[in-house]
Amino acid sequence: MLDWLKTNATAAREKLASEVSQFKNREFMDAVVAGCALVAAADGDISGAEKLKMTSFIQNSRELKAFDLKVVINAFQDTCAKFEFDFQIGRAEALKTVAKIKKKEDAARLLIRVCCAIGGADGHFDEAERAMCRTLCNELGLNPADFDL
Repeated sequence: MLDWLKTNATAAREKLASEVSQFKNREFMDAVVAGCALVAAADGDISGAEKLKMTSFIQNSRELKAFDLKVVINAFQDTCAKFEFDFQIGRAEALKTVAKIKKKEDAARLLIRVCCAIGGADGHFDEAERAMCRTLCNELGLNPADFDL
């Protein structure tokens, strides 16, 4: 997946941006934010550097520009705060938010692609991030192999 993203980054981003626009609603945005936070927390902690990376990605991402930036950042910060309060509660809440789009297969598949793109945003899609993306696939009833996970 990462090799594909590197070689086809522009086309992939344009496609993601187009697809995200189709699902522009609060439920989908919340699911994307929760997925981003889960990927950021994949190592058991959301560090300040990871928050900065995720906020920067959200601010600069063509894939998420369909959403009001302030709303996205506030939702991401609220989700991260739950992880900081209690990691397991934050994880459970985020997975519950993601699960709300389970019956919307196109939106669920898009969420996984966005999370994979976020996982590889720093040029390294590590095993903890890949494992979290697999967990997200399982939560959404999707086959991780469809996303090279």
